[in-house]
Amino acid sequence: MDNHSGVGVIDKAAAILGVLEEGPATLAELVDATHLARPTVHRLALALEHHHLVGRDATGAFVLGNRFAALAAAVGEDRLVSAALPVLTTLRDRTGESSQLYRRHGSSRICIAAVDRPVGLRDSIPVGTTMTMAAGSAAKVLLAWEAPEVIHPALASARFTAADLALVRERGYAESSAEREAGVSSVSAPVWGTSGTVIAAVSISGPAERLTATPGKLHAGAVLDAARQLSDVLIRTHVG
Repeated sequence: MDNHSGVGVIDKAAAILGVLEEGPATLAELVDATHLARPTVHRLALALEHHHLVGRDATGAFVLGNRFAALAAAVGEDRLVSAALPVLTTLRDRTGESSQLYRRHGSSRICIAAVDRPVGLRDSIPVGTTMTMAAGSAAKVLLAWEAPEVIHPALASARFTAADLALVRERGYAESSAEREAGVSSVSAPVWGTSGTVIAAVSISGPAERLTATPGKLHAGAVLDAARQLSDVLIRTHVG
């Protein structure tokens, strides 16, 4: 594909964003990957950061910015969100807890769909929220079936271990309590795409006093059913 539109500054900015699609990158790595001059990359990266198209991770490396999460939410994340909303609604009604759908992006995960418990104490995650991959049941699901070269660096800052991820693969779901946030428990299961990879995580979350410290005992079956249903829809429609 021709990467030159004839508008140089747009082409250069697109080249930087293209590198960041693969994950975090330092300034030096952006320069190496784009073959642009260091001052040009620095100037464009800062301009993109100003518009929230580029951000920084905990190490200071450049990452895609939160603006992309908002844009993805605005267009509905195509068929995945369209298929997920009725499934999440059924899951919410079945469990009585707020339900969410997450996708991984580099060292973060983004909530791309959510259905809240309508009343009472609940864990409300707005669509477009960027969350850590270092804690929580959804983070464990989104990492558990990844390649070792993805898992091992992530474990360095995670609140879970390789053994925890092995248990997730064995059970087919993950649970957490007070791992991401004090007083919150959650259960998550993988959504599989046509390529045989995990493309998202279906979750429920709520107060630990209601879900207990072992929420999987209460709701793993419902979450697994929702994940299987969404996987089936995506496979039939050739998504992922």
